[in-house]
Order: sequence, then structure tokens, then C-alpha cells
Amino acid sequence: MLPTPSTSHVPYTLVYEPAEDSFLLLDTLSSPTSLTFHTSHFPPSSPTPLVLEIGPGSGVVLAFLTAHANHIFSRPDILTLGIDINSFACASTAKTVSLASQDHPTTSGEFLSAVQGDLTSCLRGRQVDVLVFNPPYVPTEDLPALPERLREKKEGKVTFEEESKLLELSYAGGKDGMETTDRVIDSLGDVLSERGVAYLLLCAGNKPEVVKQRIREMDNAGEGRRWKAETVGTSGRQAGWEKLQIVRIWRE
Repeated sequence: MLPTPSTSHVPYTLVYEPAEDSFLLLDTLSSPTSLTFHTSHFPPSSPTPLVLEIGPGSGVVLAFLTAHANHIFSRPDILTLGIDINSFACASTAKTVSLASQDHPTTSGEFLSAVQGDLTSCLRGRQVDVLVFNPPYVPTEDLPALPERLREKKEGKVTFEEESKLLELSYAGGKDGMETTDRVIDSLGDVLSERGVAYLLLCAGNKPEVVKQRIREMDNAGEGRRWKAETVGTSGRQAGWEKLQIVRIWRE
């Protein structure tokens, strides 16, 4: 079993704390079946893969992928990038990845940055080879907004209300818990490279079988190709009140 990166430095009043969903991603991404898939999709003779995590939070998943790149992809020349709407999460991710990479210098890939942004809106098209997303998946009445002062990066102590909003952003998914996730699914054809693959975490309340069928029926895979979506990791325990699964999405 590959060691989990330390997140003891992360301010959990401002950033989502690693939980069962995070650890399910670690287990799934480092499984033998994932290794086989990654090796066939990204052989050593192919260009360096770019790995993006949307909403890395503490950075535990992105640090795991970076530090153990050679184990997970059978090659160390992996570039990793994080995008999070929470600037405190960006700072935490950068520190978590840096520490993990220092602990595993012989197997680590190259971390580019963790930048503040809204999902994939700041990316150039079709550049991402591996996209990982642990979304805000809990069904809620509304989607929270980033507090204006934090969005504009104004100085000052973070208030209790702002702390609450930051944490709400990490779990509140709106209708069926899918409003944010739907935006990412809709963008996959523009974000993923031709060989790109996405790993998406869903809970039972997201209606994963419906989501997978919707992905398979999308018409932007390219001429002669179709979208594939299959469950590659599941949680047999309860995470709060919902069981979890990881869906792999790619074109074929």
C-alpha cells in the first residue's frame, strides 16, 4: 500500500478535511486495474501526461498522484496541476504536494501549481490527460457562492460566516448534488485530450447509473468514437449517509 501524504499543516476550518471519499480515490487510482489502464493509455514512449485535479482541497489526492507517479502511471514524467475556487485550499495543496514529493523523490512527478479558478474555465482546450474530481456532491436546495471579500482577495481575518461558506462550497451540490458536477461533465469534450480520462466521484443521491448513461449518450466524443463510463471503485461503507463510487470516463 502506498503511503498517504500528510495533511497535518492544513487549516481544516477553511479547507475540506480528507475523508472516506478522498481515501476511496487514493485506493482506486492506485489499484492494479488502474495501473493497467494508465499503462496502456500513457505508454512511456508517449508525450508527458498532464494530470489535473479540480477542487483539490487539502491536496491529499494530488500529492498522492504526484509523489507516487511512477507507481500509478509506470512513469515518473507526470505533470500535475490543481484548480480550486478556495485560495486557502490552493495554498494547502501546494504545501501538501511539496512535502510528499520531498518524501518520495525517486518516484515523484512534477507539480506545476495550484491556482484559484472556477472549475476548468481557466484552461486551454483539450490539454488534460487525466482529470480527477471529488465534487460537492451532497444534494442541497442552493449552491453557495464564494464570499465577495475572499473572491476579491481583500485582506483581513476570515470571519466565522466566511469559514462556513468555504466549507459549504466543498460539499453542497445543489439539485441532486449534481449542479457543479454537471458543468464539469458538459465540459469534458473540450477539456480532455484525445487520450484523456476522467475520474469522477459520485454518491448514491447523485443517481450514478443515470449519470453514466447520460455520459455514454453525449455526442461530442469525436468522429467514430463514443464516451465510455464505468464504475471502477466503490465504498461498501456509509460516508455520512451515502455510499460512494468512482466512475472512469473516456473515449473509445
